[in-house]
Amino acid sequence: MRFQERTRVGRLARAVAPAALAALLLTGCQGVDGGGSEDSAHGAEPSKSAGAGSGGAAQEGTLPGVPGADQARDELAELKVAPHGSMSGYSRDKFPHWAEQGDNCSTREAVLKRDGKDVKTDDECRAVSGNWVSVYDGERFTQSEDLDIDHTVPLANAWRSGADKWTQEERKAFANDLEHPQLLSVSAHSNRSKGDQGPDEWQPESKDYWCTYARSWVSVKSTYELTVTDAEKKELTTMLGTCSA
Repeated sequence: MRFQERTRVGRLARAVAPAALAALLLTGCQGVDGGGSEDSAHGAEPSKSAGAGSGGAAQEGTLPGVPGADQARDELAELKVAPHGSMSGYSRDKFPHWAEQGDNCSTREAVLKRDGKDVKTDDECRAVSGNWVSVYDGERFTQSEDLDIDHTVPLANAWRSGADKWTQEERKAFANDLEHPQLLSVSAHSNRSKGDQGPDEWQPESKDYWCTYARSWVSVKSTYELTVTDAEKKELTTMLGTCSA
């Protein structure tokens, strides 16, 4: 069922569907000895845990709901084109994150568990070891604190393309969406380089990821009925052109 056919409250509530959370966290909160800290999306610049690599662990296979290229093109064609709205009244606090997901686990920890390999957590669900690949730049990590959780469509971008009219609960659902391709573990450097920019202003360093990035971006904008600018639509079309199928 397409997003537009649901009621507004119902469709956004699905973003944090309990069944999806249970599947993510069932094996994610295993008690082990050790510490760990949950870093925010904006903190001190971390050092890399390992050298750069070439793609891998957190590719499309870990992202939920990534549409095929043809579907993404169809969805892009249906998106409303409009200039960016005002940033007046915007605050990250209006998109509450990271939400508690049960068993001491937050949305952040759920994404780290999903995107990593051999992830072990302590009794507070903090990832204390594992292996991650940042798909934006191919960098590899073994320490979760060196990773940020990126919103594919940044919160500020969502605000100026329609989310300013949502309720606080709707924005919370958007900021913690584990059902659609909206959250992923990436290097802090790439996340902070991206900021709140759209695809016309920033693209992943790894061109191998452009296809998945564009499909994910379009899917999120379509799901939440957010607008795109002319420049954004043109660049997304270009990026979708890198898809092999």
